[in-house]
Amino acid sequence: MERFGARRARLATAARRASAVALAAALALALIALAGCGGSDGGTASGDTGASASGSTSGPAFERPPLATSPFNADAAVADHDSLIDVSNASLGYVTASAQNASRMKLLIVKGDVKRNYDLPGDGTPIAAPLTLGDGSYDVEVMQNTSGNSYVPINSVSIDVTLDSEFEPFLRPNVYCDYDADSVCVAKANELSADAQNEGDVLRNIYTWISQNITYDTAKAERLADATGYVPSPDATMAEGTGICFDYVSLGAAMLRSQGIPTKIITGYVSPDNIYHAWNLVYLDGSWKSVQVSVEANTWTRIDLTFAAAGASEKYVGDAKEYTDRYTY
Repeated sequence: MERFGARRARLATAARRASAVALAAALALALIALAGCGGSDGGTASGDTGASASGSTSGPAFERPPLATSPFNADAAVADHDSLIDVSNASLGYVTASAQNASRMKLLIVKGDVKRNYDLPGDGTPIAAPLTLGDGSYDVEVMQNTSGNSYVPINSVSIDVTLDSEFEPFLRPNVYCDYDADSVCVAKANELSADAQNEGDVLRNIYTWISQNITYDTAKAERLADATGYVPSPDATMAEGTGICFDYVSLGAAMLRSQGIPTKIITGYVSPDNIYHAWNLVYLDGSWKSVQVSVEANTWTRIDLTFAAAGASEKYVGDAKEYTDRYTY
């Protein structure tokens, strides 16, 4: 835990130095296959692997931290109408909820004018939802469907959130990136990072493995083109060996987060035709650079695993030139 805490402190310091300007630049630029954005703000480069066919990496020596999880604490939850809302871990960047109800259910998270809702199973299975809007006041509500698209709140909690760090929501599982210590994707990520000298090695190994082993599922993309509410499963994607963009980013986030690398899941639009798409942003304390890749240290960098994968169709993936963010998970 001492090493994990030290890394969090180093990330927080780097983030303060990076500033909002660097983040804006990171979101604006795009590269083919893997879009590296923004600049580096220093940091000690050690453990350099040297140039190779897959590029060079550098950064502090990699040590896998304890697995960060998102447990549901029923004893600390607020109960109402056979539903539970647990906000005891809000400082770690997430809330959890469960419900026993035959109606369609949703978990609604509100901060200011921004609302995020998640499908909530009615069989009592808890879900974890990320607090990706930073510090501040949130309203968390369990919503029950009445008819059509109409919902009414049956349980609610208001909280003031101060995150332990801005990276907390992006270091652990949530409803769109679900995994635990027994997950196959975590075991594979551990295997891929076993000999990693730095976080650049970890990203390179995981990125390469996913792009070479998960094929793009055009039939699934066509089937879900107008669907809503799809929830990916990292382990299912590995078992099937195929997926759509949301599957790629969910698996990538699960594997990278399990190794202590902050990873965002972003959904939004890509050029040339405003295709709805999904991609990741990663934050390394090191770097990875090759002919196609430029991931700098201590700044959020976009990676598009779907575009990198063999067989990805531009009809569903876009041209990786212009990205417009909509939601962050």
